[in-house]
Amino acid sequence: MVMAPASVVELAQNTLIPGAQLEWQRLKTLDDWLRWSPEKVSLPNQANAEHKELRDISETPWLSLVVTTVAQQLVAESARSTTGRNLDTFWTPWQNNRMPSRQRAIHRAALGYGYAYSTVMPGILDADDGTQQAAVIRGRSPRDMYAVYQDPVEDEYPMYYIRKRGSHWVVVDEEAVYTLGQENTGLTFIDYQVHGVGVAPAIRYSNQIDLEGRTPGEVEPFINLAKRINKDSFDRMTAQHYNSWKVRTATGLEDPKTPEEAAQRKLILRQNDILTGGTGVEFGTLDETKPDGLIASEERDIATLAAVSQTPTHSLTGDMINLSADAITEARAMLDMKAGERKVGFGDSHAQTLRLAAHVEGRAEDAADFTVVIDWTDFQSRSMAQAADALGKLATQLGIPPEKLWDRIPGVTPDVAASWERYKRENPSAEAQIAEALRGQGGPA
Repeated sequence: MVMAPASVVELAQNTLIPGAQLEWQRLKTLDDWLRWSPEKVSLPNQANAEHKELRDISETPWLSLVVTTVAQQLVAESARSTTGRNLDTFWTPWQNNRMPSRQRAIHRAALGYGYAYSTVMPGILDADDGTQQAAVIRGRSPRDMYAVYQDPVEDEYPMYYIRKRGSHWVVVDEEAVYTLGQENTGLTFIDYQVHGVGVAPAIRYSNQIDLEGRTPGEVEPFINLAKRINKDSFDRMTAQHYNSWKVRTATGLEDPKTPEEAAQRKLILRQNDILTGGTGVEFGTLDETKPDGLIASEERDIATLAAVSQTPTHSLTGDMINLSADAITEARAMLDMKAGERKVGFGDSHAQTLRLAAHVEGRAEDAADFTVVIDWTDFQSRSMAQAADALGKLATQLGIPPEKLWDRIPGVTPDVAASWERYKRENPSAEAQIAEALRGQGGPA
């Protein structure tokens, strides 16, 4: 049942907008760290412009790198059913909505903020008669959309959600899309459109979700550690800027009579390699501040960030010297496990998105297929020779048909493997043609 205009305004004004603004304020802090505008290192009141400039250039987007390192491992490339049924039609909305490229934004938002959304709405696919209904899939940032669940852990779909669109608010429930205007006197109801999906068509992508519905991302838990690293960098740059050279001293000199004489004496002390003085004058030096301890502190904190975020240390430092293949594999092990966990969660949300798209397009069998799993691009660092050797052993020793292993070759996508299989079927070898002819004549197969 479509909500009455007064009920929509009351829901938005008393529940959705206050909840959204509170949540968006929290996400603003995470976004600052994610998008290289972190909280500034505290400076004393007497800090000058040089100190402030050193502080600004000491900031490094460490947490953005943590998110990027995981996000680059996540590219969904196909769907398959454990029953073996053909899923070409099931996958079509993914291609129609350019999700091969748009999925990355969803993954990054979910990793950085802890969660993100996709929405599925009915639309019209470009067709000759202009009446073919198609699903419109869009990724949504949690900074632009706020959803309310009756049970945030168990429910597949929210009760309703709200989005800010220009100067208007858009509220969506299981029946319709309601548009509200923002005026000085408050919210006003503008209109509504029935979408007919039957649910509030939003699918949540969670980086991690626990049994209480909490969804921490890859930024919030590590903010204090990133602060430490930026402070380490600022301390090192301050020492480098002010105390990285020896200071020559002279005691027992007569006080200069005029400012010009004082300036001339400073110039001599700076430029002359050999200094001379009268009776009682002593020369010496003050050692420079060695940065070793500051550098070690920064490296230690970076290593701690790598450990707690399951990010390979060489991804943060760039150091990869004399590492064997086994050492590289071991260094990537924690990242691979982390990315594998995200693939399970995000893959389930992608499958849910495509099931809802099938429902919108009227494909009941696809909409009810819960056997679908998402296959992801393999980004393991293996040479072609290593992959060929491993796949060859699988085919010969385990008897797996070679055609079923083609899409496991590095760089070969499922659609390319399917085109190879189709070509082989349409262009059989001479041996296959002879065998087929013998079978047709009743000869030995």
